[in-house]
Amino acid sequence: MPSPHAGRLIRLSEPVPYAEAWTLQQQLQQERIAERQGDTLLLLEHTPVYTLGRSTQPTHWNSREEALYQTGASLQAVSRGGSITYHGPGQVVGYPILKLSHYCAGPKQYVRMLEEVLIQTLAHWGIDGYRLDKKPGIWVRAHQADAKIAAIGIRIDHGVTIHGFALNVNLDLSPFSYIVPCGLTQCTITSMAEVRQSALSTLAIMQQIALAFARTFNMHWMDLTPDPLRQERQDRHLAATAQLRP
Repeated sequence: MPSPHAGRLIRLSEPVPYAEAWTLQQQLQQERIAERQGDTLLLLEHTPVYTLGRSTQPTHWNSREEALYQTGASLQAVSRGGSITYHGPGQVVGYPILKLSHYCAGPKQYVRMLEEVLIQTLAHWGIDGYRLDKKPGIWVRAHQADAKIAAIGIRIDHGVTIHGFALNVNLDLSPFSYIVPCGLTQCTITSMAEVRQSALSTLAIMQQIALAFARTFNMHWMDLTPDPLRQERQDRHLAATAQLRP
């Protein structure tokens, strides 16, 4: 087996607005394309947001912009594949920023590897996750039906990945009722907490995802990178405070 690739693991410490995380993703991707940084896995939770992927159709959300805003969520068009979905606190989102050729032959194999990471993570908590033909993401049995527990939507620019996956842990599932999730009609959405009938720590899930990701992609994590968004906010606060001083 070839030597593991070294990678950076960034875990953000509190729910992040989508726009802030998107700016960070783009920065990391540009640094990777320019070979200024190595591969990175960014793990976080979002503040409530609906994201509309490139294949979103009007029927997937009926252009109900006002109704979606009334849930307390923002609305964001994004460049990933797939249709509309929802992100919020209690859902672990992973954004791998990788030079794809170091790990697999192309996008289809990459998606299979992301699916494997999620299946392994669920198995650690005794949940049987599986794939369904022509229905991207990871599914489990819930409410006597196939239920989606994780979504995947990616993009690759100049050979470097962006966007990624979202795993429902303790997520409030009610916002999904306003949309056709991922463009799949009659799609049941569930979470790890609902399947297990018990709450789970998102930090523990992030740790397990990091382990499964390293195993699947033959990586080892370097020292954990401090939360760059928290540091940026602290720097802005200190700068503003300094300006207010007489």
